[in-house]
Amino acid sequence: MARGDQLGRQWHIIQTLIVARTGKTVADLSSDLDCHPRTVYRDLEALEAAGFPIYTERAGGKNYWYILDAAKQKIPVPFSQPELIALYFSRHLLQAGMDSVYTEALESLFLKVKTTLAPRYGAYLEQIEESLTVAPRPAKSTPAPDPLFEKISAAIVSKLKIEIDYFTMSRRHRGRRSVAPYKLLFSKETFYLIGYCDTRRAVRTFSLDRMENCTVTQVTFEPPDALALAALIEGSFGIYQGEPSRVKVRFSAAVAGYIEEKIWHNSQTTERQSDGSLMFTAQVAGLEEIKHWILRWGAEAEVLEPVRLRQALAHEAQRMVLRYSQED
Repeated sequence: MARGDQLGRQWHIIQTLIVARTGKTVADLSSDLDCHPRTVYRDLEALEAAGFPIYTERAGGKNYWYILDAAKQKIPVPFSQPELIALYFSRHLLQAGMDSVYTEALESLFLKVKTTLAPRYGAYLEQIEESLTVAPRPAKSTPAPDPLFEKISAAIVSKLKIEIDYFTMSRRHRGRRSVAPYKLLFSKETFYLIGYCDTRRAVRTFSLDRMENCTVTQVTFEPPDALALAALIEGSFGIYQGEPSRVKVRFSAAVAGYIEEKIWHNSQTTERQSDGSLMFTAQVAGLEEIKHWILRWGAEAEVLEPVRLRQALAHEAQRMVLRYSQED
């Protein structure tokens, strides 16, 4: 018998007894689980041996199994069936980007969720799974190792500085950094650390995939308050921060609908023009990431403000023309 099957049955028994006001017989449980009554007896004995407060009462010539009411407050309250189904199917989204750190934990969680659902939902889940697909997204070829993630998480909680060897992609340089770790952020299939870099004397964002040799020091630090940190994160157009700038872009009528149907930044405003084009305005911290976003729209987007961003896009366009005008 697979260990996962046994754990799944026992978890189902616990959840069933929590919600059962009048208790459950072994016959009831074996019918729900579609297994032999002897198997249910063995699972109940194992749960009792593990310390779960399970007991029996005899009524009407039958033995009913219960969990002590006082203990129910300490055992996780079961979710509704729709909540469990929603959680079960969310694994497609979670696993798409978090396999590198929480693979085993996610598998264990969703095994418990599935076995908690009533048997009649089994066929329903299988039918929905066949019709549900999560499109593949770019993924890191070298995911962040678990020990690094756990070490940084512990340093954040303990408010201790860390020292890391970090590879800066833009400068193709690896150097030692001392960082006060503020918060871990998951975005675009990657974990990032936001913290104060003693070398740069500023708050910086670090990709965990480009970190090595992380050491937790005994040097303490005082993190910024929650509101200040939230403002720092929300101001950026993506992950990385920079100087605040007002960005104004005109999108052609051909793509205006795509722009206005989504919230690209929490500060954005949009206004349709008489010719069908769309004026997009946002206050962002840093221009590099919004520059790449504008580039994806090609000639359908024109930067009006700030001048330095407009010049950067013009320079990029000139480089592209030169690149594509060159013959092999």
